[in-house]
Amino acid sequence: MNARLIAAVISLCTIGMTANASEATHQTKGEFDDRFRQLDEHLPTPNNYRTASGAPGHEYWQQRADYDINVVLDEKARRITGTETITYTNRSPDSLKYLWLQLDQNRFKEDSLDIRSRTAEQPVAATDFATSNPNQDVLSYGTLAFHQDIRKGEYGYDISKVTDAGGRTLKTTVVDTLMRIDLPTPLKPGAQTKVTINWSFNILNEPRVGSRGGYEYFEDSDTTIFFLAQWFPRLVVYSDYEGWHNKPFLGRGEFTLEFGDYNVAITVPADHIVSSTGELTNASSVLTSEQRRRLDRAKDADAPVFIVTPEEAADNEANKTSQLKTWKFSAKNVRDFAWSSSRKFIWDAMGHKQPGTEQPLVMAMSFYPKEAEPIWSAYSTHSVIHTMEVYSRFSFAYPYPTAQSVNTWVSGGMEYPMITFNGYRPTPFEAPEDAEDGTDYPPNTWPRRVKYGLIGVIIHEIGHIYFPMIVNSDERQWTWMDEGLNTFLEYVAELEWEENYPAFRHHTNVLDYITEYMASENQVPIMTQSDSILQFGPNAYSKPAAALTVLRETVMGRELFDFAFREFSQRWQFKRPTPADFFRTMEDASGVDLDWFWRGWFYSTDHVDLAIADVRAYKIASGDPEIDFPANKALEQQQVPETLAQQRNREDGVTLRVDRYPSLKDFYSNNDRFTVSNADRNAAMEARDGLEDWERRALDQALKDDQFVYFIDFENIGGLVMPIPLQIEYTNGTQAMMMLPAEIWRRNPEAVKKMLISDKQIKRIVLDARHELPDTDRSNNAFPSEIRESRLALFKRDRSERDLLSDRLQPLRESKGQPESGGQVPLQPSN
Repeated sequence: MNARLIAAVISLCTIGMTANASEATHQTKGEFDDRFRQLDEHLPTPNNYRTASGAPGHEYWQQRADYDINVVLDEKARRITGTETITYTNRSPDSLKYLWLQLDQNRFKEDSLDIRSRTAEQPVAATDFATSNPNQDVLSYGTLAFHQDIRKGEYGYDISKVTDAGGRTLKTTVVDTLMRIDLPTPLKPGAQTKVTINWSFNILNEPRVGSRGGYEYFEDSDTTIFFLAQWFPRLVVYSDYEGWHNKPFLGRGEFTLEFGDYNVAITVPADHIVSSTGELTNASSVLTSEQRRRLDRAKDADAPVFIVTPEEAADNEANKTSQLKTWKFSAKNVRDFAWSSSRKFIWDAMGHKQPGTEQPLVMAMSFYPKEAEPIWSAYSTHSVIHTMEVYSRFSFAYPYPTAQSVNTWVSGGMEYPMITFNGYRPTPFEAPEDAEDGTDYPPNTWPRRVKYGLIGVIIHEIGHIYFPMIVNSDERQWTWMDEGLNTFLEYVAELEWEENYPAFRHHTNVLDYITEYMASENQVPIMTQSDSILQFGPNAYSKPAAALTVLRETVMGRELFDFAFREFSQRWQFKRPTPADFFRTMEDASGVDLDWFWRGWFYSTDHVDLAIADVRAYKIASGDPEIDFPANKALEQQQVPETLAQQRNREDGVTLRVDRYPSLKDFYSNNDRFTVSNADRNAAMEARDGLEDWERRALDQALKDDQFVYFIDFENIGGLVMPIPLQIEYTNGTQAMMMLPAEIWRRNPEAVKKMLISDKQIKRIVLDARHELPDTDRSNNAFPSEIRESRLALFKRDRSERDLLSDRLQPLRESKGQPESGGQVPLQPSN
């Protein structure tokens, strides 16, 4: 061996920071998994429509569908009847022999593919609760009510006529939630065709069927909130990467649609207030002069202004009319249209200013019944404006004239262009029976979850107007492209609402929330098609949000991430991106190779579990035996204690033989293996003389600096390669943060050794001390490890049992109506 290496490298003196763990060995031959190989085998080949940079190509195209619709709401029958004329422009390079339309209401026909394919493992209504035992047969009240409602409802479209521009009947074929219209002659590139459809359907009882659109009935006042979504036959997308997107609608995978202009006339009872996609074009016909003045005043207000006051809404609710009014709306360049109507609505509004943009003023508006007060008037419109402020900073200025939040149900939300349907309401307060007269109790109360749930769902649904209502991704195929991107930005906006915002249940940090799911076995990759996802919420919402949070805060940094994300948003606004376009743009605009990140987070089910397996500390040997040998002896005495038997011999007064017979002592009795000899001195001089000048200078500088050398062994237990954030605590009480890049795993994704040279002695190293990663097991993240503290509640067994003798003596309470829909009906085994 080269003597020069002995002094400088090999003869390192171990100084105590070590663990009793042998270095792991591994076999890589034939089994090496390159987690950093490029994604070329997964991504489509770039072409004239979509470039390798992730931008739309110079021949990018997409179709256009414009709609003129007249619809009448029959409040008593809970039915709508409509006539629509679609102007379809073929911008593709292909001739089209037929058109496909979506008939989403057909999903609720008793013989639909969705109804027939539902499984007992997948609750069918929003009010259901999953059983803790998946092998147990359970029927919930919600599921039972759903099937009862479907059987008696006669739901789905009743299409009476489909004609062309000349009034000629067109041949159609209905396939579940789709309808094919055969064209008399193929529609050539650049050509237009007009189709007129007459249709009607019965409106669904949304709380029973979870239909995204429908009605909610208030029995105490015999009034209804109607909210219509997926309510008219709509053109299926024809795209460059899939052709006709004619997958059936099974309820979960949502929509990708074509942009167009809408002119919609909505006829409703005259005392109804209508919230809708688009701008109201006949305000003088449907609003009072005072309401119009309030709306004008709201444009410059610094707080929401009531357009319809609570008193006016109460009057509408109490004094019903049989008269009708038609509200007319116009919407430019939108991909969908939704509306809501009720005499219960309170309406407030506030202007949001965007100077220097094509849309300098946006009217943020909220519509809600008295049951939603007072939290809706306090938070809804402010939440709408807050969302636009944050999202526009990350993408583009909000391009539409209105942004609306409508309270249409108890919880949850749904999004459409310019309008969102949102839940969360307070609970009526019941005064205690022994309350003193005159006590001032609030009419409503609400738990913490309702307040933050309301703010969060409005941010989320208004955020969807950006993604996917403008950045028009394919939700039917890649749910994460709208839900995941949007949940990430929702999280950003929530943390800008107030500190310690409980964004994910009681968690402020999404990375702490997602760990349980990422370590679970019952999951599929994020890139799984929407209707096949096993655990929809974590897979489509929170895991992609966690991925983008890690990408922004830890992998790329805010400056690079924000620039690239903005570039993606602006490239693809009013266009239709795919995952490849997102992946490629984020790399193209940032200059960071992220294929390893997409591969791990989006194409695999690996999770994050990084560990510090061992740390070894050294001082560089001087090469001078007069210095090194005593130092080595001191270290050995420090690390290897004196033999216990020898200690006890001394304590017991045992006389050693060499003490009884001194003649037995010789040179070795007084000189141990650390005694320096001339041979050692000569070898040291020979080694130093053999060094190059630069090597000698490097050694002398290291000895002068008196540095510490550390070797750290990391293990990747979860499989997901990630950067390694380290917090280093020194013996002098100071701390430092260090980030090891993910590329440290490129040659071995399972275990890696890192060397650190430090001027200060390290006391402790903590991996991911700031919870920048969703590490599923933090017990192995520190070296030396520490005792984890918590609190333990004392356990007491509950030995109570049913006492029928006592139970039968309890008075019978008055029934409050039907059981809660979330309850479960026990199933008796059949004979």
